[in-house]
Order: sequence, then C-alpha cells, then structure tokens
Amino acid sequence: MPGGRLTQQERQQIALGLADGLAYAEIARRLDRPTSTITREVMRNGGPAAYRADLAHRATEHRAHRRKQAAPRDPRASAQPYGRDAEAVRAYEEQFATVIMTSGMPLMMSRVLACLTLTDSGSLTAPELAQRLQVSPASISKAIAFLDSQGMVRRERDERRRERYIVDDDIWYQSMMVSARATAQLVDTARQGVGVLGPGTPAAVRVENVARFLDFVSEGIARAAEQARDILHTAPTPGAEAESDEVAPDAVAGAAPTSAVVPGATSDGPAGQGSGRG
Repeated sequence: MPGGRLTQQERQQIALGLADGLAYAEIARRLDRPTSTITREVMRNGGPAAYRADLAHRATEHRAHRRKQAAPRDPRASAQPYGRDAEAVRAYEEQFATVIMTSGMPLMMSRVLACLTLTDSGSLTAPELAQRLQVSPASISKAIAFLDSQGMVRRERDERRRERYIVDDDIWYQSMMVSARATAQLVDTARQGVGVLGPGTPAAVRVENVARFLDFVSEGIARAAEQARDILHTAPTPGAEAESDEVAPDAVAGAAPTSAVVPGATSDGPAGQGSGRG
C-alpha cells in the first residue's frame, strides 16, 4: 500500500469517484490507499459536494510550505505522560478528529474537540491549543465559539485568570440531546406539512411516515442517553464492557414512544422533554 502524500493524479481520481457517487472505501480501494486517508482528504478540502482536485492540491502544498516555515515545536509540548508514544498519540488524535469530522463537524472544530478530549486534564487554554495544533489564535477562537454554542465545551477562569476550555464527561450526552432535539424539530415541521399537502394525499402520507419514523428514533436516542448517562461518570471495571453492551439495546427497546406508532399523534418527545443542557 503506497504511503506519502496524495499526488495530483490521485486527487483527480478522488474527484471523479465522488462525482460518480462512490463511497470513500471504494475510492480508497481503487487508489490502494487507507479509507481514512481519502476521508481526511475530502473533509479537509470542502467535503464531498465541494471537493476540487486542483484546489485541494494547491491547499496541501500551501500547508506544507507553511509548516516548513513555522518555528519548530517546543520539545516539552511533545513530551507524553505515562510513557506514551508521542507520534502514536499524534496520529491517533488526527484519526479521532477525522472521524468526528465525518459526522458533519467542521475541520478545525473537530481538531480542537479531539485535542481537548485526548488530554488527561480535559482542559487547555487558547495559546496551548494553538501551539499543539499549530494554528492561529483566531482559528482557535472561532472553533471554541462553535463548540460552546453546541454545548461541547465550557469555559472557566483558572487561578491566573486565564480562560480555559474544558471538555466535560457530559459532552457526548449533550451532543446526543442536541441531535435528538434537532430531530424532534424536524418531526414537528414534517407534521405541519401534512395539513399543507392535504391529509391522505401521497405526499402527505410520505411526510407523516417520515415524522413517525424520526419521532420513534429521536425518542429512543434521548431515553437511551438518559439511562446510560451515568456510564460517562464511572471508571471502567472488569465486566463493565459487557454490561454497557446490555444497557443501550434495552434502553432503546424500552423507549418506543406511543406517539411514534400511532398515526396523527403529536410528538411529545425530546423537544417537549427539553432534557436541557447542564
């Protein structure tokens, strides 16, 4: 399997593959590259709808040129506790950020969230983030503003009055609830369309079925997240992995809301519950 940077010809093949609707894994197979390489390449260069081979190639060359001109990293910043392999941690952090990015989060926000999540303290200042990620303070500020608006980080002042950005154990719960509330809003909007399209018409039936399906799913996710929330605050113990495998299916199975399976019922799921942040 070839290594090194993608060539311009490979980027053109990626663009053609995306235009043909191929999955990242299939494009990777044709180029004999890891799927993560293709995913990262596409997501950092506009996403599948906006990817352009020539622009991506120029952007990569520009980033490489900037890295060569940048001051060398502080050796202390690369030191890892617990005897960790610094290069392995760096590579894993990039992989973790790429996976977050594929869920729809922008590149810089994904990198900042991954960086914070993978620190033992779960807390860094803006200068520390900028140094670790080798980006400008403005990029960090924009990323933090987005993550804060999504409930993914919180801010605190330390003893030196510096603002620190903290990843709580609850961020994944909060993320699930934000998603559930957004889906519940889509349910409400879909049900409004039934009246507009005319009850019983093909379009109205389709929209109502979409609403029922999403209502069932969002309610199940919300209740499962509530029931599993304590897992985020407990240290793993022997057998905990098997136990956690049992929690989610039971929680989802027991979460089937009446409104999700009764035509015409109104949604009183996650949107009505609030399940607020904090």
